[in-house]
Amino acid sequence: MIAAMTLSVLLVVVTVLLFYEVLRLTTNHLADLPISPRARIIPVVIACFLGHTVAVWIYAVGYWLLTYWEYGSVTGMTAEQYRDFLYFSVTTYTSLGFGDHLPLSHSRLLAGVQALNGLMLIGWSASFTYLAMERYWPEHDRGPGNG
Repeated sequence: MIAAMTLSVLLVVVTVLLFYEVLRLTTNHLADLPISPRARIIPVVIACFLGHTVAVWIYAVGYWLLTYWEYGSVTGMTAEQYRDFLYFSVTTYTSLGFGDHLPLSHSRLLAGVQALNGLMLIGWSASFTYLAMERYWPEHDRGPGNG
Protein backbone atom coordinates (compact mmCIF):
# COMPACT_ATOMS: atom_id res chain seq x y z
CA MET A 1 0.00 0.00 0.00
CA ILE A 2 2.91 2.36 0.71
CA ALA A 3 4.12 1.97 -2.89
CA ALA A 4 0.67 2.86 -4.27
CA MET A 5 0.35 5.86 -1.95
CA THR A 6 3.83 7.10 -2.84
CA LEU A 7 3.19 6.62 -6.54
CA SER A 8 -0.18 8.39 -6.26
CA VAL A 9 1.35 11.43 -4.55
CA LEU A 10 4.22 11.49 -7.04
CA LEU A 11 1.87 11.37 -10.03
CA VAL A 12 -0.33 14.15 -8.61
CA VAL A 13 2.71 16.36 -8.05
CA VAL A 14 4.13 15.62 -11.51
CA THR A 15 0.84 16.24 -13.33
CA VAL A 16 0.06 19.43 -11.39
CA LEU A 17 3.55 20.80 -12.09
CA LEU A 18 3.25 19.76 -15.73
CA PHE A 19 -0.09 21.51 -16.06
CA TYR A 20 1.21 24.59 -14.27
CA GLU A 21 4.08 24.81 -16.77
CA VAL A 22 1.77 24.28 -19.75
CA LEU A 23 -0.50 27.10 -18.59
CA ARG A 24 2.42 29.37 -17.66
CA LEU A 25 4.13 28.92 -21.03
CA THR A 26 0.84 29.43 -22.82
CA THR A 27 0.23 32.65 -20.89
CA ASN A 28 3.76 33.92 -21.54
CA HIS A 29 3.61 33.40 -25.30
CA LEU A 30 -0.06 34.01 -26.07
CA ALA A 31 0.17 37.78 -26.51
CA ASP A 32 3.14 37.40 -28.88
CA LEU A 33 1.29 35.23 -31.38
CA PRO A 34 0.74 36.95 -34.74
CA ILE A 35 -2.97 36.09 -34.84
CA SER A 36 -6.13 37.97 -33.98
CA PRO A 37 -6.98 38.25 -30.28
CA ARG A 38 -10.05 36.06 -30.68
CA ALA A 39 -8.06 33.32 -32.42
CA ARG A 40 -5.69 33.13 -29.44
CA ILE A 41 -8.21 30.87 -27.75
CA ILE A 42 -7.33 28.08 -30.19
CA PRO A 43 -3.74 27.70 -28.90
CA VAL A 44 -5.12 27.81 -25.34
CA VAL A 45 -7.45 24.88 -26.02
CA ILE A 46 -4.72 22.94 -27.86
CA ALA A 47 -2.22 23.53 -25.03
CA CYS A 48 -4.77 22.37 -22.44
CA PHE A 49 -5.59 19.29 -24.51
CA LEU A 50 -1.91 18.42 -24.87
CA GLY A 51 -1.41 18.88 -21.12
CA HIS A 52 -4.29 16.51 -20.38
CA THR A 53 -2.98 14.01 -22.91
CA VAL A 54 0.46 13.94 -21.29
CA ALA A 55 -1.14 13.60 -17.84
CA VAL A 56 -3.14 10.59 -19.04
CA TRP A 57 0.03 8.98 -20.43
CA ILE A 58 1.83 9.60 -17.13
CA TYR A 59 -0.93 7.84 -15.18
CA ALA A 60 -0.90 4.96 -17.67
CA VAL A 61 2.78 4.50 -16.81
CA GLY A 62 1.75 4.45 -13.14
CA TYR A 63 -0.74 1.61 -13.72
CA TRP A 64 1.85 -0.25 -15.75
CA LEU A 65 4.41 0.15 -12.95
CA LEU A 66 2.01 -1.15 -10.29
CA THR A 67 1.26 -4.16 -12.48
CA TYR A 68 4.90 -4.76 -13.37
CA TRP A 69 5.97 -4.54 -9.72
CA GLU A 70 2.98 -6.74 -8.78
CA TYR A 71 1.57 -4.22 -6.29
CA GLY A 72 -1.70 -3.91 -8.13
CA SER A 73 -3.38 -4.81 -11.38
CA VAL A 74 -6.29 -4.08 -13.64
CA THR A 75 -8.54 -6.94 -14.76
CA GLY A 76 -7.68 -8.31 -18.15
CA MET A 77 -4.33 -6.52 -18.43
CA THR A 78 -0.74 -7.61 -18.23
CA ALA A 79 2.42 -5.51 -18.20
CA GLU A 80 2.83 -6.16 -21.94
CA GLN A 81 -0.43 -4.37 -22.86
CA TYR A 82 0.43 -0.69 -22.49
CA ARG A 83 -2.34 0.56 -24.79
CA ASP A 84 -4.91 -1.02 -22.46
CA PHE A 85 -3.39 0.88 -19.54
CA LEU A 86 -3.66 4.02 -21.65
CA TYR A 87 -7.34 3.32 -22.33
CA PHE A 88 -7.99 2.65 -18.64
CA SER A 89 -6.15 5.86 -17.75
CA VAL A 90 -8.28 7.94 -20.14
CA THR A 91 -11.54 6.54 -18.79
CA THR A 92 -10.42 7.12 -15.21
CA TYR A 93 -8.93 10.60 -15.73
CA THR A 94 -12.06 11.91 -17.42
CA SER A 95 -14.32 10.23 -14.85
CA LEU A 96 -16.03 8.52 -17.80
CA GLY A 97 -15.93 5.38 -15.74
CA PHE A 98 -14.71 1.92 -16.33
CA GLY A 99 -16.59 -1.31 -16.69
CA ASP A 100 -14.60 -3.57 -18.95
CA HIS A 101 -11.45 -3.21 -16.82
CA LEU A 102 -11.50 -2.90 -13.04
CA PRO A 103 -8.61 -1.90 -10.78
CA LEU A 104 -7.60 -4.53 -8.27
CA SER A 105 -5.62 -4.35 -5.06
CA HIS A 106 -3.55 -1.18 -4.72
CA SER A 107 -4.44 0.02 -8.23
CA ARG A 108 -7.81 1.05 -6.78
CA LEU A 109 -6.11 3.81 -4.79
CA LEU A 110 -4.35 5.13 -7.88
CA ALA A 111 -7.62 5.06 -9.86
CA GLY A 112 -9.43 7.11 -7.22
CA VAL A 113 -6.60 9.62 -6.98
CA GLN A 114 -6.40 9.91 -10.76
CA ALA A 115 -10.13 10.61 -11.08
CA LEU A 116 -9.88 13.40 -8.51
CA ASN A 117 -6.71 14.78 -10.10
CA GLY A 118 -8.26 14.66 -13.57
CA LEU A 119 -11.36 16.47 -12.34
CA MET A 120 -9.22 19.20 -10.79
CA LEU A 121 -7.00 19.62 -13.87
CA ILE A 122 -10.00 19.67 -16.22
CA GLY A 123 -11.56 22.36 -14.04
CA TRP A 124 -8.29 24.30 -14.06
CA SER A 125 -8.11 24.19 -17.85
CA ALA A 126 -11.76 25.25 -18.15
CA SER A 127 -11.23 28.27 -15.91
CA PHE A 128 -7.98 29.13 -17.71
CA THR A 129 -9.76 29.00 -21.07
CA TYR A 130 -12.58 31.17 -19.71
CA LEU A 131 -10.12 33.76 -18.42
CA ALA A 132 -8.32 33.80 -21.78
CA MET A 133 -11.63 34.31 -23.57
CA GLU A 134 -12.59 37.08 -21.16
CA ARG A 135 -9.27 38.80 -21.84
CA TYR A 136 -8.87 38.40 -25.60
CA TRP A 137 -12.37 38.39 -27.04
CA PRO A 138 -13.17 41.98 -26.00
CA GLU A 139 -9.88 43.06 -27.67
CA HIS A 140 -11.17 41.54 -30.89
CA ASP A 141 -14.38 43.56 -30.62
CA ARG A 142 -12.35 46.77 -30.13
CA GLY A 143 -10.25 46.10 -33.21
CA PRO A 144 -10.12 48.32 -36.32
CA GLY A 145 -13.57 49.31 -37.51
CA ASN A 146 -15.29 48.11 -34.34
CA GLY A 147 -15.28 51.20 -32.30
